[in-house]
Order: sequence, then structure tokens, then C-alpha cells
Amino acid sequence: MQQSTAKSETTYATIIAAAMDMAAAEGIGKLSLGELAKRTGISKSGVFSRVGSLEALQAAVLDEYDRRFADEVFMPSMAAPKGLPRLVMQVNLWLKKGSDEAPRGACLYTAGAFEFDDLAGPLRDRLELGVARWRASLRKTVLQAMEAGHLRPDTDPEQLVFEIYSLIIGVMHDVRFLRDATAPRRMGRAFNRLISTYKSFNEAE
Repeated sequence: MQQSTAKSETTYATIIAAAMDMAAAEGIGKLSLGELAKRTGISKSGVFSRVGSLEALQAAVLDEYDRRFADEVFMPSMAAPKGLPRLVMQVNLWLKKGSDEAPRGACLYTAGAFEFDDLAGPLRDRLELGVARWRASLRKTVLQAMEAGHLRPDTDPEQLVFEIYSLIIGVMHDVRFLRDATAPRRMGRAFNRLISTYKSFNEAE
């Protein structure tokens, strides 16, 4: 029984890994159970029995992306002191992940946001929820930086998060579409300049 369960879990992990690669390279909307069956060598019925519907597969892929993002960006940033140091760490780790040119480095949320911006449905709702959660995390860090006196008390957290998000989308565009290897460095300079306009007078000194 345990051997059968372990085999089933391994098969499921194989399917999700292949689906992650496919979604990163082609878009989460391009996932299909039939194509996954071809790529993994598992029968279509075998894929279906483990992931269920296409919608369930898409949700599982985003759950796995969330887990990896937490491991690579969110959790490591928690080691930095609260406030501006943590915000800088979050952005730097996010930048590192988002500027990876390899297909596996693609941000499923950024790509999915453009893919499904004019569509309605559960997948769009799931994508929006993921984006909202991360922006809320950034906003919390900005508020902590304000409370710690690192950022000016008149800082608009929503505005700063919007500007940071815009920089990240810009660097992903230039790295992945324009193949501009200098984009991460440019984004880093832009972020430093942006933060300098929000720093409190004590921090600026």
C-alpha cells in the first residue's frame, strides 16, 4: 500500500513538474491534459485520474509556483530586519527570480495577467488572488518601514507598491522579450532612485 501511494505521489509530482515547464514556456492557458500525457509518457486517463480537471491542474500549478516563490523570495526575505532592509531584500530576490531568462524563470502571474486580463473565470480569479496576496505582503513591509522611520510618514504605500511592481514588470519585459542583459542592473538603479525619494530625512542622511 505504501509503495503504491509513493508511486502515485511520484507520478503526480512528475505531472506537475511537466505542467510547470509547459506553463512557463507557453502560458498557463496553453496547458492541456493530452499534451501533458505526451510529454510525460503517462496515459491521458492516468493524468486525469491524478489531477482531475484542467482547472484543477491549473490551480495545482499556481499552488506549486506559490510554494517555489515562497521558498526563493518570501521566506528568505523574512531573515532581513523589518522595514526597509526587508523591502530591499524582497525586491532584490524578486528581481533575481524575475530576470532569469530560462523558461522556468517565467513569472506565471505576470504572464497570466496579460493572458487573461480581458477574460473572466476561475483561473483569472485565482491569478488575481495571487497577485493581490503578494502586493499585500509588499504593502505590509512598506508600512513596517514607515513605522520604523525608514520611510517618510507621508509615504503612500499603495503608490510605492505600484511603482515597485511596475519596475519588476518592466525588467521582465526587457529581459525576456528584448533579451536585454543590462535590464536587471538598470532596474536596480531605478529602484534605488525610487526609494531615495521615499526615505525619511534621517535615513537619507
